Amino acid sequence: MPDPLPPTHQTPDEFRAAGHAAVDWLADFLAGIADRPITPDVAPGDVRASLPAHAPEVGEPFEALLDDVDRLIAPALTHWQHPGFYGYFPGNSSPPSVLGDLISSGLGTQGMLWSTGPACTELETHVLDWLIDLCGLPDRFRSDGPGGGVIQDSASSATLCAILAARDRSGGAAALPSLRAYTSSQAHSSVEKGVRVAGFAVDQLRSIATDADHAMDPAALAAAIAADREAGLVPCIVVATVGTTSSGAVDPLSAIAEIASAAGAWLHVDAAWAGSAAVCPEHQHLLDGLDRADSYCFNPHKWLLTNFDCTAFYVADRGPLLDSLSILPEYLRNAASDAGEVIDYRDWQVPLGRRFRSLKLWFVLRSYGAEGLRAHIRHHVAAAAALADRIDAHPRLELAAPLSLALACLRHVDGDEATEALHAAVNATGEAFLTHTKLDDRYVLRVAVGGTWTTTEHVQRLGDLLEQLA
Repeated sequence: MPDPLPPTHQTPDEFRAAGHAAVDWLADFLAGIADRPITPDVAPGDVRASLPAHAPEVGEPFEALLDDVDRLIAPALTHWQHPGFYGYFPGNSSPPSVLGDLISSGLGTQGMLWSTGPACTELETHVLDWLIDLCGLPDRFRSDGPGGGVIQDSASSATLCAILAARDRSGGAAALPSLRAYTSSQAHSSVEKGVRVAGFAVDQLRSIATDADHAMDPAALAAAIAADREAGLVPCIVVATVGTTSSGAVDPLSAIAEIASAAGAWLHVDAAWAGSAAVCPEHQHLLDGLDRADSYCFNPHKWLLTNFDCTAFYVADRGPLLDSLSILPEYLRNAASDAGEVIDYRDWQVPLGRRFRSLKLWFVLRSYGAEGLRAHIRHHVAAAAALADRIDAHPRLELAAPLSLALACLRHVDGDEATEALHAAVNATGEAFLTHTKLDDRYVLRVAVGGTWTTTEHVQRLGDLLEQLA
């Protein structure tokens, strides 16, 4: 039997033509995205029903693929890049980031070790140090000391890594039944998922009460830790939040750090959304007390013009993280690693493999500069403040929580049914998309301003809709 022939790849000229076509399609898509419905008119199963039952036996031309993206895929998406998308927190995308991701994909680097991609590793270390300067973060997170930074896929992964390092610093598997973790009742669900993945039972996570503004109550934290220590249990980790998902609440880091330090507990700070605002000096006070944290994360892919996935995760001491996650089989041994001269980021995360994520972040930082990134944040903060003023002044609307950066939470004064009806009416217009939460057991609408293409004019139009429909 003759040897099988290799597949036929696109020639460089064919690849170039297909790439031009893809970028042209994407540029046209983004130029017209404001005219598309934010959410698709599809029922479960519609997309699969439109696709062939089996993969093609013979390869198809690229034009057919792009046509089906235009015909079948794009119309069946929720458009996070629509300027009227205010749901959840933003998922930024920008042309420089897209192009950085494209080049990263084409390079196909697997950056698990320094030796498998020296530039991949060193660029990541360098841009994470840049972010320390840009955001006014503590020097203890810099790579030239005992700590350092790494890009994770999400804040969920960063929090899990912090939990694993804290667990093993506190005695690991042998001590696990006696360990306890603490976070506020308003913390992201990834904290509970992280402790579960790390082997904790659900009742080993203490949910700490919050104050009137939904921030963690230090007195309640201190009481919970004291009760556990009295019972012979070991405080392992405290997870504080800067910018909670429901209301944007900011936990008092300085007071929490004092309590965690006295108990010998690891302090992890999750600023997934709000952390991007620290590029503006006027918002860096939100991180007061971070200089006593053991780890910190924020997501440039939320509000810093960088495509998902890109979470900046920092540790003050990399030792516990490496002790928890480093496993060295013979097939990964190499001279540079053995000499201890390099960073191998495989030891800073749960998976072995890793993409060249720092390239898109580098493209963004260089393309916009600090000035452009600050303008992006400030524009949205000002637009949200103006919207909050309109809500405050409206007789049938009220703010459900203090304005937090570019997150405004509101409700109808007539109660939950009226708020839910307003929510449905706004989303039904197709001009805006909001999501909801519950605060103090009341239905609340969230307006998260922060999309790449969202301007003051779009937020003003949302204000018009809220006033008209309330």
